[in-house]
Amino acid sequence: MASQADSVSIFAEGTFEEQILELLNYVARSRPEEERASFIAPFQESLKSVEDDSSKKAVLKSVLKEVNGLGEGSEKEVEGFFNLIYAHLFSLFPSTSPEAKELLESLLPTISSTPVDRLPIAYQVLSNLFNSLPRNSPLRNYVYSTILNLAVSNDDLASLQLSQTEVSKWLSEWDISDDEKAAFLKYIVDAFAKADDPAQSYQYSLQYVQKLSPSSDAAKAAAVQLISDALRLTDNFDFDALFKLDAVVAIKDHELFSLLQVFLNGGLKEFSSWQESHPGVLEKHNLDSTQLQRKIRLLTLASLASQYVGQHLPYAKIAEALQLSDVADVEKWVIDVIRASLVWGKLSQNTQSLLVTRATARSFEREQWEVLEKRLLAWKAGLAGVLEVVANAKRMAGHAPAATAA
Repeated sequence: MASQADSVSIFAEGTFEEQILELLNYVARSRPEEERASFIAPFQESLKSVEDDSSKKAVLKSVLKEVNGLGEGSEKEVEGFFNLIYAHLFSLFPSTSPEAKELLESLLPTISSTPVDRLPIAYQVLSNLFNSLPRNSPLRNYVYSTILNLAVSNDDLASLQLSQTEVSKWLSEWDISDDEKAAFLKYIVDAFAKADDPAQSYQYSLQYVQKLSPSSDAAKAAAVQLISDALRLTDNFDFDALFKLDAVVAIKDHELFSLLQVFLNGGLKEFSSWQESHPGVLEKHNLDSTQLQRKIRLLTLASLASQYVGQHLPYAKIAEALQLSDVADVEKWVIDVIRASLVWGKLSQNTQSLLVTRATARSFEREQWEVLEKRLLAWKAGLAGVLEVVANAKRMAGHAPAATAA
């Protein structure tokens, strides 16, 4: 949304006085016709005495106080009106000045308090402002927060097409403190949560927690919430990323941290043991035991399958690992783990086994690297054998007698 085409101005020509009058004539459209002349008259008098930047600033401030919305005009006129305001605002007040921030903070609510039918032009006006600011400007933070608030208020967050790559790039450019960066990310986290998109909210939560000081109370609370969200999300099976966050590691004595370790490295047996030793903890953090049991079963099966890549995994071993009393239930779980994109393979009722072609590792540590090395060596040896067969075939073909015509 904020990377749209360059802004368009329709009030680009004329002196300062002429352009200010253009702005005032546009603002006056929202007033009864008989009041317009008297509204503009005081400004015309002020413009007669404009000599330096100081007097220009006073006039522009007065004009900004009269802007109460998008105004009555076509989309092109609205866009041009605000583009001219931005041009004068940042030519008179550097974007790094406290005055520019103050004036912008009073202007942004005016733009965002727009009817639903004028949302597209409101987005465009705000995007033009965002793009007109230097890439490192702290004001970009306020502008995009306004865009976010407008989208969330109108249940229109998806239209922004916000990406984590884009957000990371902005935060690396903006000249703001780490606390302000964290606050902006928290704003995005809450925006997606309000928009009922927990998966996106969780992804930005990872970035948010990373920006916090690990020893702060805010980081501790956010880390606990992050663990809860990671466990609660039905389709999230990647817990390794959490252990790379200092704020999460800092709460290693918290009751949920040990549960997180189970979901990274443990299985169904370890989960059952954890539940027995931590009564009431799941309910306290609004976690569903049945949902977590399903998730740990899928992860347990993924870990087991990773030991059988390129081999047949017997149903009996799967039943044992998942604590299934009936082997007939095995295929249901195998289908579920394949649907979750944790394991790839082919079921065989004849051999009562799963031919594993690929399996997702829950973490990638020394053990996983060693397994990968063995597979690469085996692949290399197999390829060498194939090359030798091809070479022998070529040699035999070279010694074969030439065919003679009948």
